[in-house]
Amino acid sequence: MDIDVVKYKEMGLMYAGEYGLKIIAAILIFIIGKWLANKLTAVIKNIMTKAKVDKTLVEFSESIIYFSLLLMVIIAALNQLGVNTTSFVAVFGAATLAIGLALQGSFSNIGAAVLIILFRPFKVGDVIEAAGVTGEVTDINLFSTIITPVDKRMVIVPNSSIIGGNITNFSNRETRRVDHVFGIGYNDDLKLAKETLQAIVQADTRVLQDPAPFIAVSELADSSVNFVVRAWTKTEDYWDVYFDMLEKVKLTFDEKGISIPYPQMDVHTDKQNKQNKQRKTNEKSFTL
Repeated sequence: MDIDVVKYKEMGLMYAGEYGLKIIAAILIFIIGKWLANKLTAVIKNIMTKAKVDKTLVEFSESIIYFSLLLMVIIAALNQLGVNTTSFVAVFGAATLAIGLALQGSFSNIGAAVLIILFRPFKVGDVIEAAGVTGEVTDINLFSTIITPVDKRMVIVPNSSIIGGNITNFSNRETRRVDHVFGIGYNDDLKLAKETLQAIVQADTRVLQDPAPFIAVSELADSSVNFVVRAWTKTEDYWDVYFDMLEKVKLTFDEKGISIPYPQMDVHTDKQNKQNKQRKTNEKSFTL
């Protein structure tokens, strides 16, 4: 029994002497390599930021560079342990293929991220409408785009859903057009209403004069005469002008006695119809 203990002890010391330093060296390579990968990635990011490279491209490049360096560190650590890295790369490639088939949706998001970076339909900071969500783009990563609506929710949208549908970018132009339709009653003064709308638009200094505002009768509807009002403003002033104009028109129309009608429907009950029919019959009999 003592001989077996001595034998195993000698084997343990032999393996410890043979592999112990390799394990320690592999751990040190991984720790130091990971630290260097973080530092090098931060340096590259800083250089790109100072060069005023687009923020979206900077963040995308940062992820690619870091994971590439980390993969090289892992391979170096395994090589130090005596693992055949050539076989490892082959196994890694096969595993990647199997994982890729299992995660087709995730990799389609990565492909969509590449398309977003290359074709630049939007960037971080833009206000967009995509995949049924409207808000400011706060982050674009390999798998998803984070959109923050005006109520400050965080909506995570898969990149493939964005690329697969229509994208409306509200920030890639310096100006936007405010469109409103205002209805007045048929008995109201048409000229007075038009002059009032023109005065409201002209009084707002945020409304641009080039292109000039447009105000005209657009429709003789069932219960109202409709005016279309189109005014251009800077993109950052769009919503303020949009809501302020609605409020100003309502208050001014009230002051000047201009009505804003709403749809109305005359409802006749069966009792009323019978009474009307009987009255007509009586009138006919009386005439005869």
